[in-house]
Amino acid sequence: MADGRAGAALRGLRGRFRGQVVLPGDPGYDRARAVWNATADAHPAAVARCAGVEDVVAAVRLAREHDLLVAVRGGGHSYPGFSTCDGGLVIDLSPMAGVRVDPGRRLATAAGGALLGELDRQAQAHGLACPTGHVSHTGVGGLTLGGGVGRLTRRHGLTLDNLVAIELVTADGERVRAAADSEPELFWGLRGAGANFGIATSFELRLHPVGPRVLAGIAVYPIERAREVAAAFTAAMAAAPDEVTAGMGWFVAPPGPPFPPAVAGRPVVVVNATHCGPLDAAERDLAPLRALGPALDTFAPRSYLELQAESDDHYRWGKRYYWKGLLLEALAAEAVDQIGALLAAAPGPDCGVGLLSLGGAFGRVPEDATAFSGRDAALWLITEAVWQDPAQDPARVAWGRDAMAALRPFATSVNYVNDLGQLDQDAVRGAYGPAKYDRLVALKRTWDPANVFRRNQNIRP
Repeated sequence: MADGRAGAALRGLRGRFRGQVVLPGDPGYDRARAVWNATADAHPAAVARCAGVEDVVAAVRLAREHDLLVAVRGGGHSYPGFSTCDGGLVIDLSPMAGVRVDPGRRLATAAGGALLGELDRQAQAHGLACPTGHVSHTGVGGLTLGGGVGRLTRRHGLTLDNLVAIELVTADGERVRAAADSEPELFWGLRGAGANFGIATSFELRLHPVGPRVLAGIAVYPIERAREVAAAFTAAMAAAPDEVTAGMGWFVAPPGPPFPPAVAGRPVVVVNATHCGPLDAAERDLAPLRALGPALDTFAPRSYLELQAESDDHYRWGKRYYWKGLLLEALAAEAVDQIGALLAAAPGPDCGVGLLSLGGAFGRVPEDATAFSGRDAALWLITEAVWQDPAQDPARVAWGRDAMAALRPFATSVNYVNDLGQLDQDAVRGAYGPAKYDRLVALKRTWDPANVFRRNQNIRP
């Protein structure tokens, strides 16, 4: 907890702050300290809700002066709880949530606290989209700085592949613009390890024609057909055009409609896909993913905006989350069997495994072009548990750890950094590989030698 001098300084910050400084005991403190994952229940010494870049600068300088632990909150979606801290200063960008679109240049400018849903809405007003994630109340900032995998990944790459420029407040409280022609080495590191180098207050992102309707849906099969479905999925994606981004999921189907009696309430394997190209080509391109006679097929033309928000309630604020991810070069039959065994051993129907196809535009970015690692990966796999009762924490976390241990032998040597929790330094180094990690350490020593920004998948200077 902040000492008396720091506490007085935090109270004094209010006098030169356009936004709101929320302290323990203030009305709204519990609301201000809350983050998306309810397992991250921390009590900061203050939450600085920034109204603009000047507030961010003031908060950073105060934290440096008083040696306060800093947590940075954009959308608040950091599953390990990096968006908050005990006893330190949360620099909250959520009031800075605007998005502007220049349709002629096909560019969007998103403020540091903007959410994916606002980016989607503003871009879709012009028939455009930036590749982002699957849940619209996710923050643009955290997703982009680590990667950004979603429904457009094979056609348009990661979110960070579409980053044109970024404005940053550094650990010294200075303002910097990073782009290909301005601080290019910093720009390289921001795309994949960005939370380490400063607080991003603005993102300039490339947009692409998408929608307003796309063909998307799921095909559901009994779990006993998992090997057959996985083999067909692998063959279909090897031949699929970039417009198709597809995945598989293993979970227990909810009881009742739309799931028919053959699968309702039972373990299932599901193929999901989105085609972001012309609708007349989509039926043809998605046919191989639907050809096995599923128990349920929901594929239909959908509003892209509605599709982007369809998982929002399932992943709503206030639930408890535990997940981890891996990158795979291929989906081995033995891995499919292992996933089925993990589902059978799950402590409840709220545990599952999913994967998403990569390749396409994602794989054509040179490995050394950004700090993000793993361009040769064919699949992104994630294990997740989503629950509400705190008494279930030990069982869900234990299952998640067991699942990762069982599936890690099938993974690549590097990893998607947004899926890492509070791990040791070897795990963070492994996510990037030794050469990239050393390059990132050099950047960290340049831009944040005191490691002010360490509530993240940390690169130690």
